[in-house]
Amino acid sequence: MSQKKIAVVIGSLRKDSLNRKLALAIAHLAPEDFTFEHVRIDDLPLYNQDDDGKQAPSVLRLKTEIAAADGLLFVTPEYNRSIPGVLKNALDNASRPYGQSAWAGKPAGVVGVSVGTVGTAAAQQHLRPILAYLDVPTMGQPEVFIQNKEGMFDDKGHIAEGSKQFLQSWVDKYVAWIKTHTGK
Repeated sequence: MSQKKIAVVIGSLRKDSLNRKLALAIAHLAPEDFTFEHVRIDDLPLYNQDDDGKQAPSVLRLKTEIAAADGLLFVTPEYNRSIPGVLKNALDNASRPYGQSAWAGKPAGVVGVSVGTVGTAAAQQHLRPILAYLDVPTMGQPEVFIQNKEGMFDDKGHIAEGSKQFLQSWVDKYVAWIKTHTGK
């Protein structure tokens, strides 16, 4: 059984982030041959094309972590009906200089949780064309637009029974998506 390494990009910097909790819950539902490693994006400089010739150590670290991964998991909140600036900044930094994108060809899944009734639907719909441009094959169905409600996560950070079956179904399809695209 070949180990699959997933780079997890969480679009929230908040310590008690619902999306961080969702990322951890997904890891608990995945098979043992999948490992989920959260990549750090809070220390990246704002993307500036002038820096393409000498990228910051934090950018090079991010690109190395992405390159070492078999797949990607984007877990994003929704800020003002779009993706957070910190996520867009990470996407831009790791895709440059032109022709040296770390994202290219890495299969991905996109999920998110929010207190709003439509979850992170708009943010995810903004993220998907960016990923398409970056040549990231992104799983289309099922979509996961979760509204956080009382008791969604248990005291251990696992997804509560009410949403567990739905999320497990998504994880199973995601695992198949990654295996199909990595050929392993």
